[in-house]
Formats: sequence, C-alpha cells, structure tokens
Amino acid sequence: MSSRSWDSLELTTWMSDAISTMGFEEMTPVQASTIPLFMKHKDVVVEAVTGSGKTLAFLVPLVERLLRREDALAHHHIGALVVCPTRELAMQIYTVLNSLLLLAPEKVIDGSVKDDEVQQQVMEGGNIETETETKDHGSDEEQEEHEIDPLANAKTLGLSAQLLIGGTTSVQQDVLKFRQASPTILIGTPGRINDFFNTSSSAKTKELEVLVMDEADRLLDMGFQDVLHSIIARLPKQRRTGLFSATMTDAVSQLVRTGLRNPVKIVVQVKAKAGGDRRTPTSLQIGYMVVRPEEKIAQMIRLLHYSLDEDHLTKSIVYFPTCAAVDYFQPLLSCMTQLKKFTIIPLHGKQAPSVRQKNFKRFVSLGAGTPSVLFTTDLAARGLDVPDVDLVLQIDPPQDPSAFAHRCGRAGRAGRPGKAIVLLNRGREEEYVPFLEVRKTPVARIPRLTASYQVSNDGEDLDDGAKVVNDKLKTLVRKDRDLYERGMKAFVSYVRFYSKHQAAYIFRIKDLDLAGAATSYGLLRLPTMPELKGQEIVYENETVDMNTFGYADKAREAARLEALKKAREVADQNPASQDLDRHKKHERKKVVPAWSNKVDAHDRKEARRDKKKRKREAESKLQLEQKLAAKGPNAPPSDSDDDDGEQDWKDLRREKKKKLTSSRRGRKGEEDDDEAGESDGAAAANVGRNMFEDM
Repeated sequence: MSSRSWDSLELTTWMSDAISTMGFEEMTPVQASTIPLFMKHKDVVVEAVTGSGKTLAFLVPLVERLLRREDALAHHHIGALVVCPTRELAMQIYTVLNSLLLLAPEKVIDGSVKDDEVQQQVMEGGNIETETETKDHGSDEEQEEHEIDPLANAKTLGLSAQLLIGGTTSVQQDVLKFRQASPTILIGTPGRINDFFNTSSSAKTKELEVLVMDEADRLLDMGFQDVLHSIIARLPKQRRTGLFSATMTDAVSQLVRTGLRNPVKIVVQVKAKAGGDRRTPTSLQIGYMVVRPEEKIAQMIRLLHYSLDEDHLTKSIVYFPTCAAVDYFQPLLSCMTQLKKFTIIPLHGKQAPSVRQKNFKRFVSLGAGTPSVLFTTDLAARGLDVPDVDLVLQIDPPQDPSAFAHRCGRAGRAGRPGKAIVLLNRGREEEYVPFLEVRKTPVARIPRLTASYQVSNDGEDLDDGAKVVNDKLKTLVRKDRDLYERGMKAFVSYVRFYSKHQAAYIFRIKDLDLAGAATSYGLLRLPTMPELKGQEIVYENETVDMNTFGYADKAREAARLEALKKAREVADQNPASQDLDRHKKHERKKVVPAWSNKVDAHDRKEARRDKKKRKREAESKLQLEQKLAAKGPNAPPSDSDDDDGEQDWKDLRREKKKKLTSSRRGRKGEEDDDEAGESDGAAAANVGRNMFEDM
C-alpha cells in the first residue's frame, strides 16, 4: 500500500493546507488506495467498510482534477457530478466540499487574484492577461512548478457547488439558481438531478470530468437503476467515474459494467486481531445486551446515562424499528425526568423534507458538550457522517441484516473510538449473534444495568426499576390522547415490522413476547389487529372511554369536543343513524385476513398464474409438434424453419377461431334441437377452456 502521508500526493498547496487545517493528519487506507488512482485517469470501484473516509477519497481528486484543467470551464458547463441516495447524505457531502473550498484562495472560488505583483499591475493600469502570459512563459523551473501546482497561474477557476435535492426548492428554482451562479459541481439525489437535466436546457455536460456515485448499493436498493442509467446517458464517455459502496451486490456489478471503463477495484478490509476480516472499523466496539422485551426502554435510558456519566459520551443515536415508533417515543421520552438533561431530536423518512433538514442540521450543530440523542430509523444508517457521535443504540435489530453494520458505523468514524449496542430479546433472538459473526461482524455480550447503573447478574426477573419506568410511560399516555394514538400506531407498525424480518428463521412473530413488547410501548390496551388474532396474549387492558379521553393540546381538544358535540346533535335528530353506526361497527368487527396473510395469498396466486402459463405454453408446443408431424417427411421444404413455425401457428389460430365461431352460432340456436344441444356443449367447453387459459 502507498504511504498514508498527505505529503506523498502532489496536491495543490492550498489543498494540502486545507486538509491539515481540517485536522486530517494522515490518509485512511481507503483514501491512500483511491486518491492516487482517481487522480491518474483511472475509473475506480471502491468497496470499503462504513466510516472509512470515503467522502474525502473522492472529493480531493474531484477538486484536483478540475484545478488541473488547462482551460477554465465555460459558462453553464458542469465539471463534476456527485449522486447520493438521500438528501441528508447529499447535504453532508455538499457541506464537506464547501469546507474545503472556503479554505481555498479567492481565485479558486470567484477568480479574484491574490498575487501582490499582479494586484499592483492592475492598480497601475496594467493587464492581468499580460501578466499571466508573462508568468506562463517563464523559466523551466516555473513551468515545473506550474505543473505541480495549477494555482501558480492567475486563471479564473471559479469552482463552486450547487445542491440538488427535493423538498426544499422546486426544480424551476434550481434551474434559475444554476443560470445565475453557473456552478461547476452538482451534488444531489438521483430523482432531482434527472428532473434538473430534463428541465434545464442551459446545463451543459460535454466537458464533465468526474462522476461519483456514493453508496451505490443503496442507490440500487432504492430503485434508482433506471434513473441512474438516464443520467449516465447524458454524460460524455471520456470522463472519470468513481463508484463507492459498502457492499458489492450483483446489481452494483451490473452498474459497473455499464457505467465504468476498465475500472480498478479497490477493496479495503479490516483485519481482526485474531485473524479474519471485519466489516466494521477496529476502533468501534460492538456489543449486545440480552433483555426481556418489557425492559428495553428502561435499559436504553440506563445506557444513555451510564455512557454520559462514566464514559462521557455525549452524542448518541438510537435506532427504532419504524417511523411511527420515532414519532411516538420522541415526545413520550422527552417528558421523562430521567432524560431531562438530553436533547432528543427525531429524524425519519416520513417527515416533511424541510423538517428532516431542520432536525438533521440541529443535531449536527449541537456541540460535543451538549448531551443529545437522535431518535431515527434506517434513514440515518448509511453514509451520514455526524461529527462526534460516540454511542449507537439499536432497540431492535434492523429488518435488513446488511443495515446492522451501517447503523453501528455511525460511531467510531475515521478512526475515532465509538460504541454500538443492540438489544436482543431473550430466547431465539440470541441466535442473531452467530449470524452476525458469519457476516464478519463480531459482537461481545455486555451485562444489563440496574436502576442504580450497576452491572446486573442477568437474572430472569424484571427489576423494580424497569417496572417504575413502564408505569411512568402509561401515566404519561393517560394524560394525552395524542400519545395514546401514536402508541397504538407504533405498536401495530412494530408487529408488522417484526413479521416481515429478512432473518425470519430467527425473528419469528410466534416467538415474540407480544405482551412484553406492549408493556415496553406503554400501551393502555392492545390494539385490534388481524395479526394478533389467535394469539394467546395475557395483557391487562385498561378501560378507555374515548368520549372523555382528551388531547393535551388545547386546540386539538377543542376541535375534538366540537366534532363530538355535532355528532351527538345529528344522532339525536336521527335515531336511525345510531342503528346504522352500530351495524357498521359490527361489519368492521368481522374477520379480516391479516396483512401478512394477504401478501402470502398474493404470492400463491402469482405462483398459480405462472403454472397455468407454463401449461398453456406446453400445450401449444405439443399441438405445434403434432401439426408438423402430421405433414410427414415428404412435405415440401419451405424457405426456413421459422416460416414453417409461423405458418403452423397461424393455422392453429385459424382452427381455434373456426371452433369459437361455430360454438357462438350454436348458442344462438339451430333448428335441430339435437344439433343445437351439441353446439351448446361445444361452446361451453370452448368458453371454459378459454377462461382457464386467460387466468
């Protein structure tokens, strides 16, 4: 491997200074392997563990290639394009790039010149172009220096970037901004970038130097394959392309074959001390805690406090299984006295884009000395580089096992120490540990904590401290109907999340302690949902009078009372409507197939349809072979076998039409009853056969 010192690269002077100013003392392995190749006209495919410094691995050569152009880019010509799967990742890369450019000389950004002699020449009425020409025709030593450092001349470089993401601005606004600012680098999500190119006629790509696809595996997992091909088709073939991914799937390999030219593949692996490979950095400690379902929230609170008080870890991320769970637990736990010292911020994919952006910026901007927690989903599992994240907690393992290492990798980034802990239910879920080891993600067991933050003996009984936490959750829910509704929705989404886990042989809904899970969610009663029917669940449901159960928000409660009042007035005026409402309730209570069963039924229906299709094809092939055999060996040869098959197929279709026509005539009736009966029977047989074939 090449030297990991930044001095081993022939970077521009200001770039070296900027990297040093940003605190990067030496390159990470992925940077040391990628940057030299990407700068030397090579396409690269980089597979590296999360948190390995991939962002600088493509931003540094991207900027360097644009600086080393012989001529500055023309107006409205794009020099580089970076495609990311999410808005948050695009914003992060945009921020890092701007941090680099802010440390550059002014002429890199807006073309102003720093050289004192040139400034003096301008003040005396001289010409910048003349001075530049003089410098360009200097000595051989100056020429050599110019080749190493492109900023030795005074050309207008004008490097700037524009962010293209949805939710904050419209496509038309992005196009207008591009026309006014003429940025040289575009960073954004696939959908908005494609819409931008479809809308803008002024954006030119024929001089594009660099294309970067970050988190390529996730780009394809999210269904952007066609959009990516559409974007790539607009770009010149004579470009450098960098594809960065944490995993190399078949879809990524296909994208490599279509979008890159003779790429160099770089695989950066982490070696464990005991031998073997790892998919997570060695600076990241990953552990698991075996708990009862009803004590998960209590253990989460204790871990946050313990990490803050004992290890001084102030910035944490807590992963919940669903968006509804984030929407429920964030306002609920913010009211808990045990978490008053923490700032809790929610972030998930169903939030409005403006809210997501605001919350993400807020969490990033909080200093390391401010205890803060991000409640999120797998939206924040990939690519995001949040500074100073010390601890990652997973309330449940992710539905997609490949997301586990990415979640953990939000801590311990770029060589910093970090901790990641996942909570596993007792019993079958403990098999997740050897499953992770097979996937090269070793985890170590950590003991439970007591209410006083002492190491527990891992007893089977639920401790009193956890019971106090669960009772407090219910007390808070009783005070606000909004929390009650959010909790019911969160629990329903959790059950469905669990039932569709990809590691289904480990996470089986029939093995889940639903009563314990409901207790950890602070439910007053179990929801009525098809997935729970037939389950033997012992849970103490509270009687909830929905007519008197109000919202804590005064405006919402006033609106609810007004709607209830109007409903009562209508009922008093029309008593029959009450009977109708009772009938509707009765209809709703009828047995409805479970959501998961509906999916299974759909799969079975598709399988039957495929089977019937194969049967029809086999029957058609057999009839065609019989037709050819009937012609005999002495039949005159035709021009080609294809023509024979085509003619036989036409004959077969013609015979079917004749039979169908005769059957229709039979249905209309014939004078002879016997003939009519035979015709009707033939028609029925043909109709039945056709219906079977069309299914």
